[in-house]
Amino acid sequence: MQIKRRLAYILFAIFCVIWAGSFGYYFIFQMEHSFMRCLYMTVISLTSVGYGEVIQVTGNLPAEIFTMVLITFGMGIILYGISTLTAVIVEGELSGILRKKRMEKRIQKLKDHYIVCGGGQTGRPVLAELIINREPVVLIEQDEETIERCTTQWEGLLYIKGDAADDANLKAAGIERAKGVIVSLASDKDNLFTTMSARMLNSRIRIVSRVIDKALEAKMRRAGANSIVSPNYIGALRMASEMIRPAAVDFLDSMLRSSRGNLRIHEISIADDSSLVDKNIIDAGLKQKYELLVLGIRNNNREIEFNPPPTRALVSGETLIVMGEVENITRVRHKF
Repeated sequence: MQIKRRLAYILFAIFCVIWAGSFGYYFIFQMEHSFMRCLYMTVISLTSVGYGEVIQVTGNLPAEIFTMVLITFGMGIILYGISTLTAVIVEGELSGILRKKRMEKRIQKLKDHYIVCGGGQTGRPVLAELIINREPVVLIEQDEETIERCTTQWEGLLYIKGDAADDANLKAAGIERAKGVIVSLASDKDNLFTTMSARMLNSRIRIVSRVIDKALEAKMRRAGANSIVSPNYIGALRMASEMIRPAAVDFLDSMLRSSRGNLRIHEISIADDSSLVDKNIIDAGLKQKYELLVLGIRNNNREIEFNPPPTRALVSGETLIVMGEVENITRVRHKF
């Protein structure tokens, strides 16, 4: 039972006991005493403060029986309420509520962030890469142990506890303002349904979905996924690459796992109002000022130009594929 509901039930039960006791005395003594006096008698009886009878109960058989019943059941409810409140404080549930409220406020302020659905074996490496690249991210996960594992690894990780296929959880993660959704749940059925829900909530968002059975790729795309990733297929390609081009694979692994820096291949979009527009690559100073190597350019026809010459002019709407330190890539993306 949720803590808010438990507290509400306890407070409601205590209120009912006090209200019933007050009205009981009020009617037993045929409204001879004021309601406030009856309320006072009820409170001092239940709390056992020992002030004495403000209403003459002794000698009045109905009042005596009513008082015994009131104290027996009323004290039980009050003691249960006190023990529950103590457990709440000791177990830190109240602090958990406050922490959740703070987290919800932080999520509400996010814009152009990424949502990762599922923090399992696929979701955790995804989170790691997004965090390394300093991208704002929100995790949606319903398993408590998985959430604890992720929050232990990344302190301050924002998350929503619940089913990623539930529209309410996607909205709580800010899907209307998000830049992209990565669906990495355990089953294809869950991935398909979550992809469909995400697309219905935001028609413009980019969705990357995990698929186990390659035969479902067409269905996943019709459900709204922009890109499909099959871990089995990617794993097979990796094994083949390890066999025929080990040096290239070692280079990429060293780039991703190096402890000497956060070297990454990333993309930089050229907006219409960017100062890079109409500049040559060499004049833009990406290599000289930011130590970024331009590996390619995706032009407005969505074609990739590999290893463009330094004199290549940059056009709005294009995307640069660069390699460099994460900090420098972030600086350029924010500046231009």
